[in-house]
Amino acid sequence: QVQLVESGGGLVQPGGSLRLSCAASGLPLDYHGIGWFRQAPGKEREGVSCISRSRGTTHYSDSVKGRFTISRDKNMAYLQMNNLKPEDTAVYYCAAMEWDTGPYYYLDPRGYGYWGQGTQVTVSS
Repeated sequence: QVQLVESGGGLVQPGGSLRLSCAASGLPLDYHGIGWFRQAPGKEREGVSCISRSRGTTHYSDSVKGRFTISRDKNMAYLQMNNLKPEDTAVYYCAAMEWDTGPYYYLDPRGYGYWGQGTQVTVSS
């Protein structure tokens, strides 16, 4: 049974930092990669970043490029978020892509079959 569990969310002031963690278990040994997504109230879920399991290739949305860094280590994935802005406020989810569905889907929720429950990130003064 696949499980993805996020942690590390919280309340932070603008300009601050947070590090999200995603603990993965039960994934197929050859799964393709892990993605981070976020969903703000009233908005669609959007891709933030992803990293491939084998090569560690990363992708970022334009809105977080230069501020967020994704990494992975064995069964863990991380999202280091720096210089946070109020517009980063959302529930953040990690997700697993079982096989390579192609670059179009790397930051598209439809490319991911396994999801965690999410962790709330609030950026506010």
